[in-house]
Amino acid sequence: MKAIPIQNNIGLPKYKQIINAIEKAIESQDLKKDDKLPSINKICLPYNLSRDTALQAYDDLKKRGIIYAIPGKGYYVKSVEISIKQKIFLLFDELNIFKEDIYNSFLKNIGKNVQVDIFFHHFNVQVFQKLINDSNGNYTKYIIMPTNLINVAAIIKTLPVNDVIILDQTNDELKSFPAIYQNHKKDIFEGLYKGKTRLNKYKKFIMIFPGFREPLGMKTGFENYCTEYTIDYEIISEFTDNEITIGGVYIIPNDRDLVSVIEKARQQNLKLGTDFGIISYNETSLKKVVSNGITTISTDFTTMGKLLAQMVLTGKKEQIENKSALIIRNSL
Repeated sequence: MKAIPIQNNIGLPKYKQIINAIEKAIESQDLKKDDKLPSINKICLPYNLSRDTALQAYDDLKKRGIIYAIPGKGYYVKSVEISIKQKIFLLFDELNIFKEDIYNSFLKNIGKNVQVDIFFHHFNVQVFQKLINDSNGNYTKYIIMPTNLINVAAIIKTLPVNDVIILDQTNDELKSFPAIYQNHKKDIFEGLYKGKTRLNKYKKFIMIFPGFREPLGMKTGFENYCTEYTIDYEIISEFTDNEITIGGVYIIPNDRDLVSVIEKARQQNLKLGTDFGIISYNETSLKKVVSNGITTISTDFTTMGKLLAQMVLTGKKEQIENKSALIIRNSL
């Protein structure tokens, strides 16, 4: 391509002038895929620019997936899709209906000219680290769902500090990053408190908490509530051969356990909402109709996706607690 024109005192940063010049060259087909770009020195010397200015421009184009670098050789055109202004790395723990709601809401609100690449770590630290390492430097934003994985803060901190957003769960090690998160400890406690009038008729509270995928704050919030209000309670890790406790209320974070409890109740000829109660975690459309309605404690996942999109678009650096609610139905 021809020399990159740089002008002084036009109100546009010089690194953006470099970006614009390369985009125009691609648009006019003066630059095509795999063509070599001017070297950093060739850009800087005629205008006495700092290398950092040119590197900032190339780094932006690299993050958007428009150019790539070959060490020792230079920079080349990777894609002619210059309409992509943001390229987003989205790392979820797993795909389920709740994550799908967040994802769809995010896509709806993020607007055009944005490429979103979604990945899943499946609660595996090695997979988490590989995905982070492989993506580093290739995106304009990194949206990370660390869940309750241990010792991943150091991995996340290898990413560009100003380009990271934490989603769903955060902790003290990640407090320097902006986040859209759930306060599970608070949400469980407040949800149980709001249902206190109905819950008073139950003689025992049972939480089914496998503890592998479930946020630990759920367990803590449950224990704090039962302790504060002197409630007989039990925490079990699984529900397999258990009998339903008549007069008990089950707090169930995992939907697999929810199905097991409902099936067991039918085997014991027990009526949900009369002989025992259920509070499930995370709202779905199906819970409105299953067994005449399942009570839930849930955040609003659609709102979470919308807030996430707004944070990406505005560049705000906040930690936003997504609100939760108790939705009372016939299971309580």
